[in-house]
Amino acid sequence: MPEEDAARRATPQDVCAPLTRSAIFLVLDVSPGGEAAARDLLAGLAGLVRSVGFRSPAARLSCVAGIGASAWPRLFAGPQPAELHPFEEVVGRRHRAVSTPGDLLFHVRGEEMDVCFELASLVVAGLEGSAAVVDEVHGFRYFDERDLLGFVDGTENPTGAAALEAALVGAEDAPFAGGSYVLVQKYLHDLSAWNAIPVEEQERAVGRTKLSNVELGEGAKPADSHVALNTLADVDGRPAQIVRANMPFGRLGSGELGTYFIGYCRTPRVLEEMIANMFRGRPEGSSDRILDYSRPVTGTLFFAPSVDLLEDLPPPPARG
Repeated sequence: MPEEDAARRATPQDVCAPLTRSAIFLVLDVSPGGEAAARDLLAGLAGLVRSVGFRSPAARLSCVAGIGASAWPRLFAGPQPAELHPFEEVVGRRHRAVSTPGDLLFHVRGEEMDVCFELASLVVAGLEGSAAVVDEVHGFRYFDERDLLGFVDGTENPTGAAALEAALVGAEDAPFAGGSYVLVQKYLHDLSAWNAIPVEEQERAVGRTKLSNVELGEGAKPADSHVALNTLADVDGRPAQIVRANMPFGRLGSGELGTYFIGYCRTPRVLEEMIANMFRGRPEGSSDRILDYSRPVTGTLFFAPSVDLLEDLPPPPARG
């Protein structure tokens, strides 16, 4: 069918790229009148990645660009991705997932921070005077892909064809096939409180053993553990998956230590259900135990278009 053919032909951005040692996450707001510069930067992003990456091929530099719901109609005429909308705040009995603004996301990653920093610098310079950085996080790999809580992060990430199936829009929204919805949240950890509780209690909160990274059995895994609340099934009873690219980050002087959550999915409904389960509970009231020690200070939804769309942008909207 034509729609299925279009979905197969679309080339995605590197949303399923393997985890690297370093990453920079940039969220920017486009200033009034800055739309043309933002369009130019998006159209030329692949060239910037090639220019920087060519200098250090072993660094495996890549960058994914995402566009927020409020920015899309300012940048492009015509339809927008079917499920793109502002992230809605989730309020539970004890915890809250905040919603924060953001027009553009740049997820820069590579094996070395120098190439990430160089590319991020070029992005910011290209948008100088046209967009303001509202959040910037420099992430790093922590030992064997652990977070600062000491647990391996991203164990259940799909790989290969399963990752593409989970992350990429298909024929259901053919004009935007090959794109991906991406949700970001910056979590700050209270490591003093977390490290004060016994390892066994930490394991019950996460739902995995800390040293060996083995999921607890059904009889030992609490219903309000992180693993239990993030396990979803689709309409056919199969696991509903996302592609995570989370990274630890930290600033010792300010005590700002945490995890930058970034999840890619072909529909934001899966991401939003996971967050609703964490903050409201399943059943309601039994919120994720990790939230007693980790709180989000940002929350924004973006759409990462296919490479094809970025190379041939829709026309700008008519100016009244």
